[in-house]
Amino acid sequence: MNTLHHANPTTALTNPTDEAVFALARETLDPPLPPEALGASRELSWRRHEGQGVFPGVARDYAVYTPENLDPATPAALLVFQDGRFYTDEKFRAPAMLDALIASGAIPPLVAVFVQPGDLPGNPAQSRGNRSVEYDTLGDAYARFLVEELLPEALAGLNVSTDPRQRAICGMSSGGICAFNAAWELPEVFGKVISHVGSFTNIRGGHVLASRVRGTEPKPLRIFLQGGAQDLDRPAGNWAAANFDMATALRHRAYDYRFEFGPGAHDLKHGAAVFPATLRWLWR
Repeated sequence: MNTLHHANPTTALTNPTDEAVFALARETLDPPLPPEALGASRELSWRRHEGQGVFPGVARDYAVYTPENLDPATPAALLVFQDGRFYTDEKFRAPAMLDALIASGAIPPLVAVFVQPGDLPGNPAQSRGNRSVEYDTLGDAYARFLVEELLPEALAGLNVSTDPRQRAICGMSSGGICAFNAAWELPEVFGKVISHVGSFTNIRGGHVLASRVRGTEPKPLRIFLQGGAQDLDRPAGNWAAANFDMATALRHRAYDYRFEFGPGAHDLKHGAAVFPATLRWLWR
């Protein structure tokens, strides 16, 4: 049983069906994938990008998801995933979930970009040697990379909304703090955040973010955090405690946020189980 609890603001409550989904995932080590994940798997085409300005010579794979029958005359919402292959594999199945949610009208039609961490010059694909520099470093470098280099290439020819309230960024572990930090630095670009088992710890100074939240006027962000009682405990910090610290900082500053904490470990099981409910909450 989950013996730790964080009281979300009453404004974060959603419909009874999704509240039941959230409640179940708080109590099990191995929550099942939701029904929305069980449809036919969508094959995505991965492309290669080589950095020019922010991370010169650093190459990475990325893939773009577009829903069926996307209306080119209507700006689509946007969802950007860090560690993109984690979210497209059979353990998470984000494309299948997006297909189901968009088809049912639960969320607006959206374009998703699945981005891999960068491979250092001369290293093979998927070596991910620049991951910590990109994801764990505070400041606007990675956010600028997305906005100035990768997204213009990935979204070429697509009609995607520029309204930050229709633009979300997501990641797990170091990708989770990366997603939060990108929106924190550029809230005019990303207005929604999903952090799964985020590394709000001292890998590269990220433990100070909660204090920055407490000491700064609130930014126009809607934030979903997920953490687990059996998450990592290392010299850089305790991941579960760091996520609680961030959640209480968001509560202190009256952010539009939700924190889901369960008994799980440093993985995406909990995040996958509640992902449709998460997206419905984000776009409520």
